[in-house]
Amino acid sequence: MINIIDIGCLTNKEQFLTLVVERLGKYPIDFAEKMRFVQSSRNADESHFAAGVLLLLHFRSNDKSPISNDGEFCFQLIKRSSRVTQPGDLSCPGGLLNNYLDPILRFLITGRLVPVLQGSALTYIQMRDTDTTRLINLFLTNAAREAWEETGIRPWNILFQGPLPTYSLLLFKRTIFPLVCFVRKEWQFHPNPEVESIVEIPLKTFFNEKNYGLYSVETSDQSKINRSGPREFPCLIVRNKEGNEEILWGATFYIIMNFLKIVLNFEMPDLHAKRIIKRTLGPEYITGYQK
Repeated sequence: MINIIDIGCLTNKEQFLTLVVERLGKYPIDFAEKMRFVQSSRNADESHFAAGVLLLLHFRSNDKSPISNDGEFCFQLIKRSSRVTQPGDLSCPGGLLNNYLDPILRFLITGRLVPVLQGSALTYIQMRDTDTTRLINLFLTNAAREAWEETGIRPWNILFQGPLPTYSLLLFKRTIFPLVCFVRKEWQFHPNPEVESIVEIPLKTFFNEKNYGLYSVETSDQSKINRSGPREFPCLIVRNKEGNEEILWGATFYIIMNFLKIVLNFEMPDLHAKRIIKRTLGPEYITGYQK
């Protein structure tokens, strides 16, 4: 595996994207297994849901460089609005699978009418088993549709790079199916009521140990979350364009950590004696703010 310290392709668009497609294309994923679990839960007392999300990679060119490929990559995340669950959290755009609409729309992608799937990434998909291939196409359709609704990014402005292992949320009875996509060009942000803003985090931010901390989370008496005492989670502390601190934690933090580990063999640094940030979760974290 490549050592992140020695890799120079982080600032070279084509070289890094080639690496991303190759590493993700060869990595085993659990889409079929987790989808069987989701489907089996429909007969249980509490159904488990499936959601596709896009981990968006964008490349900002260095205008001062004579090399057109020179610049830096960043992740484009959404900040959830106060009108939905998990308000204020940073997330990947996407949402719940629509069991009726998404299988129909899937043929727009598999039929190449929307040029999301191309090149080596498509070849790697076709090398997987039939169920996994079908599910990658399904959740790519699902996530692209939801991302368009949430942010205004059009499906033909993204290029699929590869899938990531799933991540299950126990609190919300949901399994996330993440897919990495490259944003081809700048796009106009048109949020729906679920999204407050777009937060960009450069990849280089994750390689500075000073940016990591511990998120100490406890629940209020009204939260209806049955947990006693605070729990600590690893997090990344970043600043947005306005200079305000944003905290990346939870599912999206682990999805990105998975991406960095698979593609760059990057391990999260030791969090001992790191900065601790405290937060109390109220009932709106589960239900969204109610008027």
